[in-house]
Amino acid sequence: MAVRWALVGAFGLVVGVGLGACSAEPTPTPNPVVQPGKPGEPNKTLSAEEAAAGVPVVPPNDADFDYAEMMIMHHQQAVEMTALAATRAVNTSVKGLASRIADTQRPEIDMMNTWLERNGRAKVDPAHAGHHMHMTMPGIATPEQLADLAAATGPAFDALFLQLMIKHHEGAVEMAHVVQKDGSDIKVQEMADHVIAEQTDEIKRMHTMLAA
Repeated sequence: MAVRWALVGAFGLVVGVGLGACSAEPTPTPNPVVQPGKPGEPNKTLSAEEAAAGVPVVPPNDADFDYAEMMIMHHQQAVEMTALAATRAVNTSVKGLASRIADTQRPEIDMMNTWLERNGRAKVDPAHAGHHMHMTMPGIATPEQLADLAAATGPAFDALFLQLMIKHHEGAVEMAHVVQKDGSDIKVQEMADHVIAEQTDEIKRMHTMLAA
């Protein structure tokens, strides 16, 4: 009888251990870490071991630096255009959009300048950037177009603002696509992704406003 109860007790212990193991929370699978490939090469998904071991990060290249420096100036022109909307726009939707663009792009200018400084480059003062650099960027409004915008009021301002800002946003998206292809720095890639998502959505909204 003693042997029988000993066997039952042992069986119960085994079952208990098995149930305990089954009820344990599964080990979470870590999110994949994607390392951008070099220009013309695909991105690489790192294993958990590679990520934990600190696989060397791809350093920024000329395309990354060019993007950050040029996009700061590109954003600055958008901020200057949106400042006109407060007193010249009549459509509340246009005023709201202009405010949103300014509130988004001012912090992005600071973010890109911080990135430049961390990577050994001087910050860009967008207010004193070279005019020739402005005019080489896609979507940039000419001095004549800016003068026309500053002189317009009411519905005429709203229409011209939307037309110029659509072109301006399309230029920014084009620049972001170029650095996605040619750049190597993961932070710059993230900033470019955000520009494409944010400004593509705003382009659609502006086309809807123009058509209304």
